[in-house]
Amino acid sequence: MPILIKIDDMLHARRMTLTELAGKVGITLANLSILKTGKAKGVRFETLEAICDVLDCQPGDLIEFRRDDAAPDVGS
Repeated sequence: MPILIKIDDMLHARRMTLTELAGKVGITLANLSILKTGKAKGVRFETLEAICDVLDCQPGDLIEFRRDDAAPDVGS
């Protein structure tokens, strides 16, 4: 999957559990877990903003794009 969710890294850096984050953000632990594992189809900006506020970070600290290495190079 080319979009990586790095919530675990931020939680570790902030010494916070997923349960604590869910409570502070105001979403269910189940929904936050789905997001954390990369199984979510999308995320609302309102939710992303709340997570960034609680973790004191930027959206880019939580979400990373990586090109799929399996794709053929253009021009090869």
